[in-house]
Formats: sequence, structure tokens, C-alpha cells
Amino acid sequence: MDRRSFLTKAAVGGAGAAVLAAPALAQSAPKVTWRLTSSFPKSLDTIYGGAEVLSKYLSEATDGNFQIQVFAAGELVPGLQAADEVTAGNIEACHTVGYYYWGKDPAWAVAAAVPFSLSARGINAWHYHGGGIDLYNEFLAQHNIVALPGGNTGVQMGGWYRKEIATVADLSGLKMRVGGFAGKVLEKLGVVPQQIAGGDIYPALEKGTIDAAEWVGPYDDEKLGFVKVAPYYYYPGWWEGGPTVHFMFNKAKYEELTPAYQSLLRTAAHAADANMLQMYDFKNPTAIKSLVGQGAQLRPFTPEILEACFNAANEVYAEMEATNPAFAKLWGSIKAFRSEHYTWAQVAEYNYDTFMMLQQNAAKL
Repeated sequence: MDRRSFLTKAAVGGAGAAVLAAPALAQSAPKVTWRLTSSFPKSLDTIYGGAEVLSKYLSEATDGNFQIQVFAAGELVPGLQAADEVTAGNIEACHTVGYYYWGKDPAWAVAAAVPFSLSARGINAWHYHGGGIDLYNEFLAQHNIVALPGGNTGVQMGGWYRKEIATVADLSGLKMRVGGFAGKVLEKLGVVPQQIAGGDIYPALEKGTIDAAEWVGPYDDEKLGFVKVAPYYYYPGWWEGGPTVHFMFNKAKYEELTPAYQSLLRTAAHAADANMLQMYDFKNPTAIKSLVGQGAQLRPFTPEILEACFNAANEVYAEMEATNPAFAKLWGSIKAFRSEHYTWAQVAEYNYDTFMMLQQNAAKL
């Protein structure tokens, strides 16, 4: 074969290879457009913003081929119906918190947050390395959902109160806006739980329709102005020691994605998950100082109150474990790791943080 003939055939072969390669490349990055409904309003840039972060990362990684359109609570469906729409296949994805649906089955709440569970670091360790993601998805499969962690607030505050809560007796008859699962525990101590949407909490506190309300923490709470009508700000929010917000995807739609897109979705969700906690850790220090400047009276729950709440929570858990196998499996896994986690957490981390806090209180930092 002479040189000219070889080059000609090679060029044709190369062109043919390029033509054949194009469809393969296109197939590896197909056009996908999903809708995601959030359970949160746009004003909560930290929580609502988690879905926007996911959308941004996916679009950037695929040159715009994988698009997720994010809708705030109420734009497509009410915030507390987000997971229902994903189950039905009416929407491909949502960004929500599992405990919103605990009334359907308490097992929904366990991987999100239940009283006296794990801290943010602990729950993330359980999710990613303790089998938590797989266990939760085993439960959610019956609801046609695949879920991935999509954010964490860190331990929340214990809420805003119109009067001081010094003893367990002060809880009796207290009308409090509080999330569902925690409300079931607090009922055992005489609290009257109230389910009130975020936008309605302030007027209810102002008019005295309710006596107390929990929301999230300093950065988000400051936006809602609770300090003006309920000055006593208690901590910690023992019902949400490390609450996980989840991305939930319609299982059928998730399984239609290419393996590459499924991998990207998991990676982007993981990044958005970490980003939310980092944002709260950065924004809350400034917000708590601002709230104190506006008159917030910081108060810790007394050991007596925390112990009573802990015991009441364990009573609820015993009741649920005896009757709900899915709940028992998830909660049993967390309990097993919880003991190990707090054994380690009280060694280096606790002592380092305690020493540094003492330096801060001594004005040495």
C-alpha cells in the first residue's frame, strides 16, 4: 500500500470513527429536565437554597444537559405534600424533611430527625458509612422514592417562649407550635402541640394564641421576628440534634437515568448536603449576637427538663418499636451507632471544644 492510499483510507476511517463517536457521546449526556418542589419558601435561603445548589452543580457538570427546575413551597403544591407528589410521579423530585410525613408512618421521621438522636456529624456518619441511606431507601421503596441527604441545620434551638420555663411543671398546658414527632413526646409532659405554618407563627405568638414556638435556629429565626413577641430563647432543640433534609426522587424516574447521571446526582446531592451545614455554621454566630442585641433572653433547658423529655422519648420509642418493624429497624441501627459515636465524641472533640470555649469566655480569642 502506498503512502497516499494509506493516508486517504486512514482519513476516511478517522472521519467514520468521529461520526460513530458523536451519538455515543450524546447518549452519555442526554437532555433531562426535571421539576423539583421544595417544602420551603424562597426567603429561607439556607434551606430552600439547597435545591438550587443541587440544580447548579448538575447543570455545570453536564453542560446544561441535566436541568432541575426548582419551585418553592406552594408554587406547584403545598410544602407538606411534596413527597406525595413524587410518590405519585406527578413531579420528579422534592426537597423536604422526612418527619413532615411521620403521620403516615413514624418510620418516615427516623432518618431525618427524632428526639435525642444523633448530632449532625453523627447522623452524617450513619447515613454515609453506617448504612443509613440504604436502610431509609429500603423503607421508601414502597413509596416509589429514592432519597439522598440534602442538607443539615446542625442542632437546632429549643424555641421561643412568652414566659420562662424553669421546671417540668411549667410545660403542663403549654400551647406550642412544634413539629409532629416531637409533639408526641411533649404531649406526655402536658404540652399541647400546635401545627402552624411558618408564616402564621408570629401572629399566633403575638396574640397569645400559642405560648411558644420552635422553628430552626438564629439565622432563620431572626428573619421571622419572634424575638419581638416571645423573648425567651431556649436551647438545645433536643428533638432535632442533627436534622437531615432530604432530596427525594421518583424511583422510576431515577432508574431511567444513565449510570453516569445517577452518579452525578449522588455526588451533587452530597455536595449540597455539606454546603447547607457549612452555611449555618457560618451565619448563626452573627445572628445569635444580633438577636441578643434585640432583647433575646438565652436560656438553657434545665437538666431536670431534659431528663424528663429524654425519658418520655424513650417511652414513645418503646411503643413504636413494639408495633412498627420498619421504625424498629431504622431506629435500632441509629441507636447502635449512637452509643459508639458519643463514646468517641466525648474524648478529643469534646475536650478541645470545651477548652476553646473557656478561652472565648475569658476573652482570649
